[in-house]
Amino acid sequence: MLPAKQFIVSAGISKTSYTEVVALCRQWAQEGSSHYICVTSVHGVIIAKDDPAFAEILNAADVVTPDGMPVVWALRSFGAAGQQRVYGPTLMLELCRSAAQHGVRIYLYGGHPEVLAPLEANLKQKFPGLQIVGSYSPPFRPLTVEEDAKIQEEIRRSGAHLVFVGISTPKQERWMFQHRNAFPGVTMIGVGAAFDFHAGVKAQAPPWMQKAGLEWLFRLLSEPQRLWRRYVLITPRFLPLWLVQHLKSMRESRP
Repeated sequence: MLPAKQFIVSAGISKTSYTEVVALCRQWAQEGSSHYICVTSVHGVIIAKDDPAFAEILNAADVVTPDGMPVVWALRSFGAAGQQRVYGPTLMLELCRSAAQHGVRIYLYGGHPEVLAPLEANLKQKFPGLQIVGSYSPPFRPLTVEEDAKIQEEIRRSGAHLVFVGISTPKQERWMFQHRNAFPGVTMIGVGAAFDFHAGVKAQAPPWMQKAGLEWLFRLLSEPQRLWRRYVLITPRFLPLWLVQHLKSMRESRP
């Protein structure tokens, strides 16, 4: 059974854990069934608020993990008292750990060309026996029909069970949705900046900033030109939208 979802502002967020997601992916690999998982922060929730088509993509996902602490706090406010963060980069490592132990094959889709080699080397060093059966860095433009058909065939022939997709939100979610029926027996997981973090080309926020919900500040200071719109114009809208939903829920729950 899939973990239950709680509607937060614009999309259903799964009440789940690292352990549950890893177990589901291992089960799906054994069954040979196809799925996709979205790892969703406030950024994704607000995009879904503005774009019904993107909200549909999130809501169609088998699992939508709470990637950011504000999303975790929102889940807790609606009764998921023990909910913890299920963070994309950490989830990727936990899935690779399990994959190395159980012979699950992985494919890497995304990242800059110069990122894939150190990413693959670091993952294999960290998890001996990990089977990385292919990788592809897509161009920063839509693929042609021919290019897309070629990469689909490559992924199918690779024998991968898990495809990690690292092309940022909302592109990675749209790509997974468009290809949800293209890879029989494959689970796709959108992990965003995890490729850069695990390749060692970008630094992650310190644990204390992550726990305090301040990772956005660390990333904004690290990449102001690329991320200022996300963290100055988009994500601040989450708090009042969540507050309105929470107050409405409280009123409706009164006798």
